[in-house]
Amino acid sequence: MTDPSAPAPDGIPVDAPVPRLLCDIRALTDMAPGSAGAVWKLAESGRQLDANLIRLPARQRVDTHTEPDLDVLVLVVTGDGVLGGPDGPHPLTEGTLLWLPRGSTRSVTAGEDGLSYLTVHKRRPGMQIRRR
Repeated sequence: MTDPSAPAPDGIPVDAPVPRLLCDIRALTDMAPGSAGAVWKLAESGRQLDANLIRLPARQRVDTHTEPDLDVLVLVVTGDGVLGGPDGPHPLTEGTLLWLPRGSTRSVTAGEDGLSYLTVHKRRPGMQIRRR
Protein backbone atom coordinates (compact mmCIF):
# COMPACT_ATOMS: atom_id res chain seq x y z
CA MET A 1 0.00 0.00 0.00
CA THR A 2 1.32 3.47 -0.93
CA ASP A 3 1.49 6.31 1.61
CA PRO A 4 -0.62 9.21 0.10
CA SER A 5 1.64 11.79 1.75
CA ALA A 6 4.76 10.21 0.26
CA PRO A 7 6.42 12.27 -2.46
CA ALA A 8 5.74 11.43 -6.09
CA PRO A 9 8.76 10.96 -8.39
CA ASP A 10 8.92 14.76 -8.86
CA GLY A 11 9.26 15.25 -5.07
CA ILE A 12 5.77 16.73 -4.54
CA PRO A 13 3.46 14.80 -2.16
CA VAL A 14 0.60 13.13 -4.00
CA ASP A 15 -2.02 14.87 -1.81
CA ALA A 16 -0.38 18.33 -1.93
CA PRO A 17 -2.74 21.29 -2.54
CA VAL A 18 -2.79 22.53 -6.12
CA PRO A 19 -3.54 25.97 -7.60
CA ARG A 20 -7.13 26.33 -8.86
CA LEU A 21 -8.68 28.61 -11.43
CA LEU A 22 -11.71 30.13 -9.71
CA CYS A 23 -13.48 32.37 -12.23
CA ASP A 24 -13.17 35.12 -14.83
CA ILE A 25 -13.80 38.34 -12.88
CA ARG A 26 -14.48 40.43 -15.99
CA ALA A 27 -17.05 37.89 -17.22
CA LEU A 28 -18.81 38.10 -13.84
CA THR A 29 -19.00 41.90 -14.02
CA ASP A 30 -20.33 41.73 -17.60
CA MET A 31 -23.05 39.25 -16.57
CA ALA A 32 -24.39 41.40 -13.74
CA PRO A 33 -24.21 45.07 -14.81
CA GLY A 34 -27.32 46.09 -12.85
CA SER A 35 -26.70 43.98 -9.78
CA ALA A 36 -25.45 45.35 -6.47
CA GLY A 37 -23.45 43.88 -3.62
CA ALA A 38 -21.25 40.79 -3.60
CA VAL A 39 -21.59 39.03 -6.97
CA TRP A 40 -18.87 36.47 -6.12
CA LYS A 41 -17.25 35.18 -2.91
CA LEU A 42 -14.29 32.91 -2.28
CA ALA A 43 -15.91 29.88 -0.64
CA GLU A 44 -13.30 27.12 -0.80
CA SER A 45 -12.91 25.17 2.43
CA GLY A 46 -9.67 25.41 4.37
CA ARG A 47 -8.82 28.84 2.97
CA GLN A 48 -6.91 31.50 4.93
CA LEU A 49 -8.27 34.38 2.83
CA ASP A 50 -11.64 35.92 2.10
CA ALA A 51 -12.27 37.58 -1.25
CA ASN A 52 -15.38 39.22 -2.71
CA LEU A 53 -16.28 40.82 -6.01
CA ILE A 54 -18.43 43.84 -5.17
CA ARG A 55 -20.63 45.55 -7.76
CA LEU A 56 -22.05 49.03 -7.21
CA PRO A 57 -24.48 50.42 -9.83
CA ALA A 58 -24.07 54.01 -11.03
CA ARG A 59 -23.81 56.57 -8.20
CA GLN A 60 -24.50 53.94 -5.50
CA ARG A 61 -22.49 54.37 -2.29
CA VAL A 62 -20.99 52.27 0.50
CA ASP A 63 -21.35 54.57 3.50
CA THR A 64 -18.42 55.66 5.62
CA HIS A 65 -17.15 52.86 7.81
CA THR A 66 -14.03 51.67 9.62
CA GLU A 67 -12.58 48.16 9.55
CA PRO A 68 -11.00 47.80 12.99
CA ASP A 69 -9.39 44.36 12.63
CA LEU A 70 -8.25 43.62 9.07
CA ASP A 71 -6.09 45.10 6.34
CA VAL A 72 -7.92 44.96 2.99
CA LEU A 73 -6.60 44.99 -0.57
CA VAL A 74 -8.98 46.44 -3.17
CA LEU A 75 -8.52 46.03 -6.93
CA VAL A 76 -10.84 48.03 -9.21
CA VAL A 77 -11.92 45.68 -12.02
CA THR A 78 -14.36 47.80 -14.05
CA GLY A 79 -15.92 51.23 -13.92
CA ASP A 80 -14.87 54.18 -11.84
CA GLY A 81 -15.70 56.00 -8.66
CA VAL A 82 -14.31 57.74 -5.61
CA LEU A 83 -12.82 56.47 -2.37
CA GLY A 84 -13.62 58.93 0.41
CA GLY A 85 -11.30 59.18 3.39
CA PRO A 86 -10.20 61.59 6.10
CA ASP A 87 -7.46 62.86 3.75
CA GLY A 88 -9.94 63.68 0.97
CA PRO A 89 -11.35 61.93 -2.11
CA HIS A 90 -9.26 59.53 -4.20
CA PRO A 91 -10.29 58.64 -7.79
CA LEU A 92 -10.88 54.97 -8.54
CA THR A 93 -10.37 53.69 -12.09
CA GLU A 94 -9.87 50.26 -13.67
CA GLY A 95 -6.62 48.76 -12.45
CA THR A 96 -6.37 50.87 -9.27
CA LEU A 97 -4.94 48.79 -6.43
CA LEU A 98 -5.54 50.07 -2.90
CA TRP A 99 -4.34 49.02 0.51
CA LEU A 100 -6.80 49.88 3.27
CA PRO A 101 -4.94 49.42 6.56
CA ARG A 102 -6.92 48.18 9.55
CA GLY A 103 -8.43 51.07 11.46
CA SER A 104 -8.77 53.24 8.33
CA THR A 105 -12.06 55.03 7.64
CA ARG A 106 -13.46 55.10 4.11
CA SER A 107 -16.49 55.27 1.85
CA VAL A 108 -16.89 54.21 -1.78
CA THR A 109 -19.07 55.92 -4.39
CA ALA A 110 -19.57 54.51 -7.90
CA GLY A 111 -19.28 56.75 -10.95
CA GLU A 112 -21.70 57.10 -13.87
CA ASP A 113 -20.95 53.62 -15.25
CA GLY A 114 -20.95 51.81 -11.90
CA LEU A 115 -17.99 50.20 -10.18
CA SER A 116 -16.81 46.63 -9.63
CA TYR A 117 -13.94 45.84 -7.28
CA LEU A 118 -12.31 42.82 -5.73
CA THR A 119 -11.56 42.84 -1.99
CA VAL A 120 -9.08 40.45 -0.37
CA HIS A 121 -8.31 40.10 3.32
CA LYS A 122 -7.43 37.57 5.98
CA ARG A 123 -10.32 35.25 6.70
CA ARG A 124 -12.39 36.20 9.71
CA PRO A 125 -12.81 33.47 12.29
CA GLY A 126 -16.29 32.00 12.48
CA MET A 127 -18.68 33.29 15.09
CA GLN A 128 -18.47 31.43 18.37
CA ILE A 129 -20.96 31.13 21.19
CA ARG A 130 -19.29 31.60 24.54
CA ARG A 131 -20.43 31.54 28.12
CA ARG A 132 -20.47 34.82 29.98
